Amino acid sequence: MASSESRFTAQNKTTQQRLSTTTVGLVALSDFRKRRAEVLEQQEREAREAVISGTPLDTPDRSRTGTPATPDDTSDASNPRKKKKAKKANKIGGTKLSFGDDEEAAENGDEKESTADDKQAGGGGEKKLKFKANSSVSVVPRSVTKSALRREATERETLRREFLARQEAVKATEIAIPFVFYDGTDIPGGVVRVKKGDFTWVFLDKSRKVGADLGVGEKANARREWARVGVDDLMMVRGNIIIPHHYDFLFFIMNKTVGPAGKLLFDYASEVPNPAASHSPEDAQSETAPQVLKSTRTQPDVNDLEGASDDPAFTKVVDRRWYERNKHIYPASVWQEFDPDRDYQKEVRRDLGGNTFFYS
Repeated sequence: MASSESRFTAQNKTTQQRLSTTTVGLVALSDFRKRRAEVLEQQEREAREAVISGTPLDTPDRSRTGTPATPDDTSDASNPRKKKKAKKANKIGGTKLSFGDDEEAAENGDEKESTADDKQAGGGGEKKLKFKANSSVSVVPRSVTKSALRREATERETLRREFLARQEAVKATEIAIPFVFYDGTDIPGGVVRVKKGDFTWVFLDKSRKVGADLGVGEKANARREWARVGVDDLMMVRGNIIIPHHYDFLFFIMNKTVGPAGKLLFDYASEVPNPAASHSPEDAQSETAPQVLKSTRTQPDVNDLEGASDDPAFTKVVDRRWYERNKHIYPASVWQEFDPDRDYQKEVRRDLGGNTFFYS
């Protein structure tokens, strides 16, 4: 019986019939789309095989028994509009899932997107050529050539030499440092002429000579005692900071180092003074070489140098042996050696016992 029924049933099913059999029990819309695409691909593949083999493709309206076509069939074949109406009726009458409308809308959207992509793929090449590389970059890099590299190297070397020359000029600038000798009381010392590039030990050596000339001390042979004193036996105390011997004054001047009281340790200008700015260029050119050498050799008066009017008590020259004996007594108890990594402005000052100072 089953064989007789299969003889009179259509062997090639329609798209809707195949979908109704393969999409039973589906829940997700994506699964339905996937099955529908597979059914369409299968039908197209069968159609291509039928065309290649030359055998007519069986349709659901015809059986494989070779039954002659009826007049109704011929009329249907001659009128394609009736076939379209019949197909629409089959689609309406067939089983549909609850999300069939959504699938059709999504399919239409996909077709629109595909057509848009095709348009972009077809005519987008010319549009992309209109855009320039790195169009968002405001500064366009220059083309690097050998001449440009040589020019940049020359400019860099010129700037380096100018910087070194300016730095050497700053180092060679003389300043005045008034000071006092301290051994529990302030003993007037005088003013020492040094350069900004000099080290601390140079200042101490000159102050030692000043102490020997003045005969500072209670002993009768004070000058002889000063002659025996070495630079390592002296200390330079700037405010409450002990300046090490190996630091130069330019380090504190360029870095604007601030002490505990919020005052610069060395308040000097970091630029080269230009005393000849008031002279015109013509006057400078009219000067002869001997006059220039004479002007460079003559030293200005100490009182005219920068820093000559500073407070002498701010700079103390202390004997290290006296400091070792009295460093537990104020004010030597609050002196501390300079540390470049310490911020003296935010530091809380304490004595040797750890007690905080409530006064500055």
